[in-house]
This record gives sequence, structure tokens and C-alpha cells, in this order.
Amino acid sequence: MRLFCTVLLLMTGWAAFTQQLKSPAEFLGYELGSKFTPHHRVVDYCEHLAQHAKNQVKLQYYGKTYEDRPLLLLHISSEDNIKSLETLRLAHLQSTNGGSGSGKSIVWLSYNVHGNESVSTEASMQTLYELLTSRQEYLENTIVIVDPCINPDGRDRYVNWYRQVKNTPFQPDPLSREHHEGWHSGRSNHYMFDLNRDWAWLTQVESQQRIVEYNRWLPHVHVDFHEQGVDYPYYFAPAAEPFHEVITDFQREFQTIIGKNHARYFDAKGWLYFTRERFDLFYPSYGDTYPTYNGAIGMTYEQGGGGRAGLATLTNTSDTLTLKDRIAHHLTTGLSTVEVASKHSDQLNREFASFFGSHRYRYKSYLLKGGEDQLRKLASWLDKHHIDYGLGTGTTVKGYRYNTQKTESFRSDDQTLVIGTDQPKGTLVKVLFEPDAKLTDSLTYDITAWSLPYAYGLDALASETKVASRKYTLDQTEIQDITSEAYAFFTDWNSMDDARFLAELLQEGIRVRSAREAFISDDKKYQRGSLIITKKDNETNGHFIDVLSKTAEKHHQILYPTQTGWVDNGKDLGSRHIKMVKNPRIAMIGGSPTSTYNFGEIWYFFEQDLKYPLTILNADGLKTTPLSAFDIIILPHGSGYKDYMSEPLLDKLRKWTREGGQMILVGGAIKGVAGKEGFKIKSREIKKDSTEADLNPYHQTARDRLKEDVKGAIFKTWVDPSHPLAFGYENQYYTLKRRNGSYDLLQSGNVVAIREETTPVAGFAGSETPERLINSLVFGVEDVGKGRIVYFVDNPLFRGFWENGKLFFANALFMLD
Repeated sequence: MRLFCTVLLLMTGWAAFTQQLKSPAEFLGYELGSKFTPHHRVVDYCEHLAQHAKNQVKLQYYGKTYEDRPLLLLHISSEDNIKSLETLRLAHLQSTNGGSGSGKSIVWLSYNVHGNESVSTEASMQTLYELLTSRQEYLENTIVIVDPCINPDGRDRYVNWYRQVKNTPFQPDPLSREHHEGWHSGRSNHYMFDLNRDWAWLTQVESQQRIVEYNRWLPHVHVDFHEQGVDYPYYFAPAAEPFHEVITDFQREFQTIIGKNHARYFDAKGWLYFTRERFDLFYPSYGDTYPTYNGAIGMTYEQGGGGRAGLATLTNTSDTLTLKDRIAHHLTTGLSTVEVASKHSDQLNREFASFFGSHRYRYKSYLLKGGEDQLRKLASWLDKHHIDYGLGTGTTVKGYRYNTQKTESFRSDDQTLVIGTDQPKGTLVKVLFEPDAKLTDSLTYDITAWSLPYAYGLDALASETKVASRKYTLDQTEIQDITSEAYAFFTDWNSMDDARFLAELLQEGIRVRSAREAFISDDKKYQRGSLIITKKDNETNGHFIDVLSKTAEKHHQILYPTQTGWVDNGKDLGSRHIKMVKNPRIAMIGGSPTSTYNFGEIWYFFEQDLKYPLTILNADGLKTTPLSAFDIIILPHGSGYKDYMSEPLLDKLRKWTREGGQMILVGGAIKGVAGKEGFKIKSREIKKDSTEADLNPYHQTARDRLKEDVKGAIFKTWVDPSHPLAFGYENQYYTLKRRNGSYDLLQSGNVVAIREETTPVAGFAGSETPERLINSLVFGVEDVGKGRIVYFVDNPLFRGFWENGKLFFANALFMLD
């Protein structure tokens, strides 16, 4: 009788639970797939789950987007596991440092990193519901963490647009406007960054907040849900080559185990799918590779659809692909992933601990020297990834020198950052800092080089020995007693801290000069570009000293006072070589033909990095815009400038430039003026023998094209450090080149160029690229009348993480007058 009552009570409790807990359709008032759900309603449903299944769900808000939308996680498991969630988390983390783990499988499901790949969030809600109802058995030994929408700003941008333009109920004809988003699509975040390429770099606020929580858990399995073109079926793991060499045999094998389980369900439904194609595991900043390099089984799942699919669309086989179909596919692979993880919890715990057990890599230590500003920036980034580091102890170390690509000795002093691979994050350290990642297949999805010593512009050495270090602490700039008695103040110009300092002073009305030649004052040498702030220039500013003091402290600046305009060596402060820095009025065009990514990189640079005002103009209105309102106009990279640059627009820009305006052209924008009258830059054309037949097999076409391609490789370049565009740099710079186009050197004004060294120091470049790149322009300045044109052939702001390129852009804004 007691047993019967107990069972009855359990059944009654379960019935009450399931009655209270509503499915997405019951809660939202419509069937999933019949319309897109705005983000705030997704949040409402997540709160409903947390309220009515509170013994099995922990809801956590972990941040906000740039547009103030909430970011949230749901932790789902059995009632006992949720009660012990923190204890289980800590036990799991111990497995990265010799412990045996929690005994539970930890699965993290990430949805909608690309906002217009909108099926993901819809599927996440149904997945949550099924786990809490029909798949309860999976949760006994599995903790599932769900991020229902990584990119709420992009998702709502797409959803709101689609609701405005769609037919009723929908129009599957792919020519209909509901299948063609505008220039600023929902794919990216507010600043038009691709968040799926920001996991390692952490430039965006969404990534920065998410990584805090990710590192608190470090799951066994991580899935990143995506969509691809409408004419593809479904992709799931195992991934394609190239695999990075650090990926373990188990990580490869377990992808296959999961993939075969998915195939079992897809086969039963007759659904098409493919594996081991297109989506590789190499570039380290994806939602599959970053978790992989942190011990997880990291995977991308790609459903056919994306922003062109809408609620339904016709494919190239004349089939109708619906949002309901897409939801069903993502739901299936999500549940299948949790199922496999729940069946292999012991193995996942054991292999995860093994991943962190020992790192037998060639290079045991990475030593990095640079300016205090650079090291402070890098140290802050390392902290976000929980990477251990320290300062050198004065020993001399032998190893691979990045700047010379030779084996040399290097003194590890107290200005040297030391990062070892003998630590839990050792694999991630190897992947991000090694000189040149081993590439097993050049047919890869993204860039093939990213080595951070080059990206940060540091003097670095990779050592095969473990190098001792001591604790590193961020030095606090000493608060200075800035006196009004000084004739002037000097400070260096060699970092973005210096650029931010200048930008804020100009906006505060402080007048600043810059040295065009190096000089010596009070036995200290100041290089070209050094800032000079005189009392005379600011005598009418009643808050001069107060503003200068506070701004210097904020930006870690040391100001050196002088009592005289006479210098020991060089040009005195009244010389024509000491130029007043303008407070320039700057505009940038947006919309077609510009790339949203490069537009966003520049927009972000101004608002979040430099913090300097920028006016954004619609590209299609530039012909009628009064250009005299601006000193500088930026044209970001794009692919349609040849058609955009009509003769009337070219005439207008030429006239404005001759009268003193400055254009900054990035990447593809240069094609709009190359070879045109009044512009001296010329595209390099490599002539091919038109009589030579192409006898390559059809299936080799993609690989044959690689001979001319550059897959995001790093090249050593020559720099003219005497030119104002290169102030703060020495005589070499490492550029990240992503395109095979090139330009001849200018008659004058070549600031950064590839000379004789045409082999990349890292990454892949095809066999025919040396001919294209030898003696080619990277960055240059062309004088036109009273004005000038700045050419950035390569992108100095790439994805916001190429730190060493940023000062070039700041120089283009402030140093060229």
C-alpha cells in the first residue's frame, strides 16, 4: 500500500509539473516555425521555465549587448544535480589540474551567434522543453548549459526586418524581397562584428561577458548552431581537414561517435546531411575551435537556410524548405548530442582530465618584449582567458626569434612577459602564440595565421625550455604633480594609449603639437611624433592644468616638463618641424559598396578604442554631401567601388582633396580610384599566357585557384619610420594579408611595402603570389594639391585584434598635416 501511494504521489507531482510547464507553442500562443520569435519573448519563455521547473533549471543573466538586450544562460539537470550545481562545477574544474572530475557530463549548447541564422533560437526553446519533459533520463548524469541567443542585437535586427517586409503568410519565391536583407543584415552584432570569429580575440562586449561564464565551466562538449546556404542540406560533425595538430585522437573520435548518432535519427526520417566537408578545425576563434583548444568536443552544426530562408523558401531542387523543417533538424541534433554525452560521462570525464594532464609541445615558453602599454593590453587579455604569465628573472634564453626568423639569444628581464605551456591553458597558449601553425590542408575556411606576437608588434622568442618567471602586476602610472610653471610638457607617441590621450585632449580643447623630427631635451630622447603641450598654446584655457593632469593619469601617460623651448639637440619648439595637431572633422561612408565588417571595424575603432567622434554618411548620398564640412573622409573596404565611383563623384572628391581634404581608402576602396585620372596608384596586373590550356581535372579547380591565393598569411614588410604615417614604428611591420590583389609602389609616399621578402613568415600563400607581391605597396600616402590620399591596401584593424596596426590608423587621422 505504501509503495502504491508513493508511486501515486510521484505520478501526481509529475502531472502537476507538466501541466504547469508550458511548451513554447502553449506559452507563445503560436506554433514554432509559423513566425519568428522576438528576443524579449524568448527571454520570457526562459523565465517561465525557470519559474515552473525551478528544481531543475537555474537561469542566469550574464550581461547585456551594446543595445542593452539581456544575455542569459539556462543550466538544466536533475533535481539533485541542480542542488549540488556549484559543488559539481568546482569538482569538474579540478580535472583541469589533476582531479578526476565531477562524474557528470557537461554539455554547452550555443544558439544564434549569427543573428539572421534565426532558426537556432527557435530550436533552443523546443530543446529546453524536451529536455525537461520527454528526455529527463539524459539529465541524471548530465548538466546542460544553454545560451539561447548569443547575438540578440543581430537576431532582433533580422526578425524585425522580416516582419516588416514579408508577405502574408509568406512567399517562398526566392526572388521575393523577404529573402533579401539589406546592407546591414542581422548576421553581425551592433558593431557589425562576426561574433563567431571573436571567441579568442574578445573585442566585443558579448564575447567578453560570455567568456567569463565559459571559463567557469569549461564543458566537455560545446555545440555552435548555425545555418548555411538554402541549397545545402544539414552538416554535422565530424569536421573537415585541416585539423590543428593539437586536437587529440579522442576529440576526433568522439565527433564521429556523435555524428553517427545524428545519422541514425536523420536516416530514420530520410533527411539529407553531409559530414567531413567545408567546416574545418583550424582558425582558433570559432565557436567550435576555441572550445576544442580548451579540452571540449567542439562542433558546428549547419542547417540549410540562413537569412534568405525566411519562413519558407524554394531550393534549387524546387523543394520547399520551411522554418519548421529547420527547427526539427536542429532539435534533433541538439537532443542527440545530449543523449550521447549522457551515455559517455565516464569517458568524457577521463579524457577531459587527460587533455589537461600534460602538454608535450616543442616550445615550452614564449617571451615577449614591448612597450608598457602593449604588455598591459596583452596581460589584460591573458587574464580574461585565465592564462598564467609572469615577468622575466634576468636569465638569457635561446630560441626562435620572431623578428628575424632565426635561432638567437634573448634576455628575459623585468620588461619581458613570460608565458609557459606547462599550465592548464597550455594548449591554447601554443595555438595562439606559436610562430606558424602547422597546416595539413591549405583549402581552409578562414585565415591561416594569427600569431599574437606579430599581431601585437612584440619582440618575441619561442623557447624549447621552461623559463622561470616571477609574478606580474600591472604598474600603476604614478600620479604626477603637474605644475603650471612649466614652459611645456613632452610625452611619447608609440601606442594606442598615446593616441587615446591625444584624442581626449583635443576634444577637451587642449592644443597639442607633434614633433616631425626626433629631439633631445634634458638628456631624454623623444622620437618623431612625440607630443608637445605648451603653456602658451593653452593660456586661454582656465582648466588647462587640471584637464591635462586627469587625462594623463587616465591614459597612463608620463608627462615630462621643460622650462624652455630650447632643446639640447634637434628642432626647438618654435620650429616649423613642430606641427600643431588638428582636431579633425571625420566622416565615413556606410552602405553599399562598403563591407559591413570593415565598416564595423572602423566604427568600433572610433567609438570603443580611440573614443573620437565620427560622422557616418550614407554612401549613396555622398554626391550631394557638402564635403567642406569634413577634413577627412574614410572609404572602408568593399567590393563594388568600380561601379560606385562615377565620374561626377570622382571629380567632386578630386576637387575636395586638392583643396585640402584627406581621403583614407581601405582595401577594395582603392579599386575605385586605381588607374583613374588624378590618382597615381596602379593595380598590379599579372599577365598570363592566353594560349596555355587548362588541363587540370575539374575536381581540382578549387585547389588550382590556391596558387594565386593568400589565405590570411603574415608577411614581413619594410617601413619608412620617418614618414608621419609611421610615427611610433620602427623599420619593419608584420601585416596580415588576406587578398591576392596588389598595387605597384607609388612614385613617392611609400610608407609600408613588401620588398624582396615575399614568402610569408606564417600562414599559406600560393605559389604564384611572390610575383604579385614583390615590391608592392602595403600602406602609402599620395599628395594631391593641398590634400592627400592615404592607401591602406591591407586592413590595419582586422577583426579588432591586430593591435599593431591601430597606430597607423591613428597617425592617418592626426599626424599627416
